[in-house]
Amino acid sequence: MPTTTRQWLLNGHPRGRGIEDGDFKLVETEIADPGKGEMLLQTRYLGFDPAQKGWMENIADYVAPMNIGDVMRGSGICEVLESNEGRFAKGDLVFGTTGWTEHLVHDGEDLTKVETELSPTAVLSVLGTTGITAYCGLFKVGKPVAGDTVLVSGAAGATGSVVGQLARIAGCRTVGIAGGPEKCKWLVEEAGYDAAIDYKAGGVREQIKEHCPRGVDVIYDNVGGSILNDMLACIATGARVVICGGISRYETGELPAGPENYFNLVFRRGTMTGFIVLDWASEFPGIRKRLERFVQDGSLKYQEDIQEGFENAPDTLQRLFTGKNRGKQMLRL
Repeated sequence: MPTTTRQWLLNGHPRGRGIEDGDFKLVETEIADPGKGEMLLQTRYLGFDPAQKGWMENIADYVAPMNIGDVMRGSGICEVLESNEGRFAKGDLVFGTTGWTEHLVHDGEDLTKVETELSPTAVLSVLGTTGITAYCGLFKVGKPVAGDTVLVSGAAGATGSVVGQLARIAGCRTVGIAGGPEKCKWLVEEAGYDAAIDYKAGGVREQIKEHCPRGVDVIYDNVGGSILNDMLACIATGARVVICGGISRYETGELPAGPENYFNLVFRRGTMTGFIVLDWASEFPGIRKRLERFVQDGSLKYQEDIQEGFENAPDTLQRLFTGKNRGKQMLRL
């Protein structure tokens, strides 16, 4: 028998503006029974990332464009309800790109079985794209060595909080930039950052110079805009600047203007490099094991912000752009 399910569809391309309620449309539809080699999956959790706005705008050319009427793209954890000789057995939990749908039929390609001693939700947070992005950006691009000073923007976010802890594990001095005293307190007391800078208090550049007197060896930027400009003003000789994200541009939809201080890369013989984490996909299983060991031995902490109810998916995505989330943003269906 066909399965009736609810889905959130893309209903607008939010270019040049923030996301609005009308950008999504909730529908009820029927999906066919799984054919041979397919499985019927029920979504248990959805994961949310700032990159989803770029996908909605169709400015991210590393993924296929999204058309009006498409199921909203996103990551999820699903339970296998039925398996018609599929890759996974009934009752298995799997994760990957599932979309905003309560049920789906899938052949299992590009999905991974949940195999962790941590909570299953960890595969969307510290062991998922979030943690792996932190790891690859820091170690593959930033290449820190013990004694380096590592400066992270968006440091209290799901990715940024992991970056600083990994840098600390590698023997670096870690400084994070976040918004508000509560987030800064968490960075120092829980995540083990050596210092935290509250950008909402102003004087970001002066605070960086105070906490990084020898200059910054590795910048890990999740924000862009004026904060990146202030960080570039404070780089050390031979600095590596890792460009991961630009949450400052997501409300306007405009790509940020080039940083005024980019010429400091010349004076300091620095490099600035962007990356897409999918370039290291073959290494993900090994990186996941490494991250899990760090969590188990207590050297890596992570936060999860889990909202409730499929009907709240659009509002849950919006939390990323209003600073409401604490750690990885997820939704339990």
